[in-house]
Amino acid sequence: MPLTYTFTPIGHIRSPYTDKFGIPRQPGLVTAATARLELLLPFAREEAFAGLEGFSHLWLLFVFHAVIDEGWRPKVRPPRLGGRRKVGVFASRSPHRPNPIGLSAVEYLGLEHDARGLALRLGGVDLLDGTPVLDVKPYVPYADAHPEARGGFAPEAPQGDLEVEFTCEALEQVGRLDPVGERRVGLLIREMLRQDPRPGYLDRYPQRDAFVMRLYDLEVRWTLADGMARVTAVTPASG
Repeated sequence: MPLTYTFTPIGHIRSPYTDKFGIPRQPGLVTAATARLELLLPFAREEAFAGLEGFSHLWLLFVFHAVIDEGWRPKVRPPRLGGRRKVGVFASRSPHRPNPIGLSAVEYLGLEHDARGLALRLGGVDLLDGTPVLDVKPYVPYADAHPEARGGFAPEAPQGDLEVEFTCEALEQVGRLDPVGERRVGLLIREMLRQDPRPGYLDRYPQRDAFVMRLYDLEVRWTLADGMARVTAVTPASG
């Protein structure tokens, strides 16, 4: 009989991404995306993180909790291949894995203690709000960075070359909903759309040109035409 293991999350992510659609496909692509790792007892102890202040980046080991009941597939269609070509699941970063565990390298912005408890502040995140985190490890450049490494079918970072514009109405809505820019809503939308968050298979349906995504508690409506993403509305989300 194979051994099984049970793990307890040390905390949960609080991020701007309240829906899977729109989340960047790798960490660091949307630099405006900040998050908190809110720690749970008995792990919420400052001494457990002593020395972490000397590191600029962290590894997060987390659970793909939103797809945990969907099972795994031996072959998947990575977005970098346009959703057309299949590769083995272990040659991908698909969330549909035998054990739905992910690994993300994020910027470490410090430890904070407030009314909500102890938390790690993080930058450049690519994690859905509510993601359970199993472990935190420091990113060690001399061991973890390999500039000579080969990237297989993803040799370079995506270009993020979609142009983005806001209608006057959408800009006014952003100003009302985020008046002092605390949540950086406008910048987040711009960086997210530059990466073209659409699933790869959608380029086979050119007639579909209107999209909706969630960000925080907001609903963002946008259209796509001639390589231009046009934000038409940013409103409070219903439901």
